[in-house]
Amino acid sequence: MTNPMSPNPEENNPLIAPFNTPYDTPPFDQIRHEHYVPAFRAAIEEGLRETTVIASAEGTPGFANTIEALDRSGELLSRVSDVFYNLNNAETDARMQEIAREVAPWVSDYHNDILFNKALFERIRTVYAQRDAMTLSPEQQTLLEKTYRSFVRNGALLDEKGQGRLREISRELSALSLKFHDNVLAETNAFLLHVTDEKDLAGLPGTAMEAAAELARERGLEGWAFSLHAPSFGPFMEYADNRELRHRMYTAYAMRANQNNAYDNKEVLQRIANLRLERARLLGYATHADFVLEERMAGKPERVHALLDQLLVAARPTAEGELEELRQLAVSMGAEGEIMPWDWAWYSEKLRRQRFELDEEVLRPYFELDAVKQGVFELTGRLWGMTYVRNERIPVYHQDVEVYEVYDADGNLLAILYLDFFPREGKSPGAWMTEFRSQQKREGKDIRPQVSVVCNFSKPTKKRPSLLTFREMSTFLHEFGHALHGMMSDVTYAGLSGTSVYRDFVELPSMIMENWALEREFLDLFARHYETGERIPDELVRKIIDARNFNAGYGILRQLGFGLNDMAWHGITEPVGADVLDFERRSMQPAALLPVVDHVMVSTAFAHIFAGGYAAGYYSYKWSEVLDADAFRVFRENGIFDKATAASFRENILSRGGSEHPMTLYMRFRGKEPTIDALLERDGLKQGH
Repeated sequence: MTNPMSPNPEENNPLIAPFNTPYDTPPFDQIRHEHYVPAFRAAIEEGLRETTVIASAEGTPGFANTIEALDRSGELLSRVSDVFYNLNNAETDARMQEIAREVAPWVSDYHNDILFNKALFERIRTVYAQRDAMTLSPEQQTLLEKTYRSFVRNGALLDEKGQGRLREISRELSALSLKFHDNVLAETNAFLLHVTDEKDLAGLPGTAMEAAAELARERGLEGWAFSLHAPSFGPFMEYADNRELRHRMYTAYAMRANQNNAYDNKEVLQRIANLRLERARLLGYATHADFVLEERMAGKPERVHALLDQLLVAARPTAEGELEELRQLAVSMGAEGEIMPWDWAWYSEKLRRQRFELDEEVLRPYFELDAVKQGVFELTGRLWGMTYVRNERIPVYHQDVEVYEVYDADGNLLAILYLDFFPREGKSPGAWMTEFRSQQKREGKDIRPQVSVVCNFSKPTKKRPSLLTFREMSTFLHEFGHALHGMMSDVTYAGLSGTSVYRDFVELPSMIMENWALEREFLDLFARHYETGERIPDELVRKIIDARNFNAGYGILRQLGFGLNDMAWHGITEPVGADVLDFERRSMQPAALLPVVDHVMVSTAFAHIFAGGYAAGYYSYKWSEVLDADAFRVFRENGIFDKATAASFRENILSRGGSEHPMTLYMRFRGKEPTIDALLERDGLKQGH
């Protein structure tokens, strides 16, 4: 392995040199694969030099020369990492993945070298011990607390042997998470359903057939092709009448990284879970969940399980009623046997049309992507006075990416916003928000963030522009809520800015934005037929609203199953044995609704918890739904475009990042703690409560 500390990194490396670009944005047009390794080396060396200076400083340790200085160290490594790891998710290839594996142990060691620096920790402990006698702002108090706890929670109080083992665990976990991610991406990209007989496409709408024909052409194939990426997989499962092909698609999706091949994740995830347990025990916690939840709104596993159990009781009767309705529909259509997982979406779409006379495909023409984007822009303009100016001089990492300058109501630059909408082989599935630079204030200057929203929406075809489903439109709103959290950040320290908040609070800004998707006043801003310009009819809007809770019980049980699975993997008190499938089945059984399918697993492709930041945190989606349903009541009472309510939400939530405890921020906005009542009412489950 190359020595990360070797001298003389490449000269003229665009990642190391100052960015000579508009707004100091990453010079993607200049960055090549060969720049990353030298940049990581140089950045690690610089970061270690900076912390050495802090640790060996003369004079009494204080907030400015220790805590603040540490928060502002490692800037070059942050810059290099933000570019590299974001591209490794959005525009990766075999060489990028190889680089990720090469630098992972270096970055792990770098963080451990800081966390295990005894002189540095003694300075931090000295400042922390004097905290009650110091005059600190709430944000400074939070940063001090967070810094001290970060060192303790990462082994600063362990002896040399314990720290050595913790270092080994950190390195191995870093490598395993990368492997898990790469395996899921490889398996997602590897499958293609190739169809040559048009009869096998019966039931599919024109948009899905055009997209499939386009994908086939891209792959040099005749006919039609379907992938496991959401814009292809979802419509196929909903509309394709060929049950055998739906079964094949479902099995391919549900068996990702679970096929006993080079990309199998069963041993990987088992090792991750066991290492996380070992680390937690080493640090004095009973489980990894106890370790994680100490710094979450939930506080402890018991409160998470209480929420999940409460929702299970509320949702199961509704979900079982939904299943019975689908069974009756299936019988009426001459079907025999059980409703299987590859049948649910297909029968659900039939029942939705029958009950609400609502076809998702009828909605697509009203949700043309550019129009939706402008609608979201206008929504934020009405609420907060934000404006967007496209800047094509800012370099991008792929031709599909758009970049905007974002301004506040006073004309001040708020952020740089990247939008990356369409699937491709180098992009991970799903949708997410991230940053190339966080907001902070240094030397009297407010450094504005560079935020990115990455999605996998339906691509335009030769015949049509990109037309979104209602769910894709809601996803855009969701991720834009995260982007607002980043763009509106107004704190001093990078470590507390934007989405640097508790995991079970971070989904509040994203989930509350989804509420506007069901508001006529918002839809009127943009929802027009892409060909005729006709405003979305009142009848369609009414049907969308009427159908909002269609299959809500099933959707909640599905999410709860994921949450139970996550808490089981991270609630173990002894290492997990070989049969990971049996472990998963037992953990998810309380939320099971459909028949169990042999061999398929959720866990092997559950990147949220094994390759992302949601370990012992998947419950946070439901936790945040409680918050968002409760918070949106204020907009409902005052008006969905009410500027005073929006200003309060910005001032108390969006701009404050992690500068204070989230419940403090929430109660400042809402005036009281949230209850589950608003969520149950919104989901139509009030009777089950």
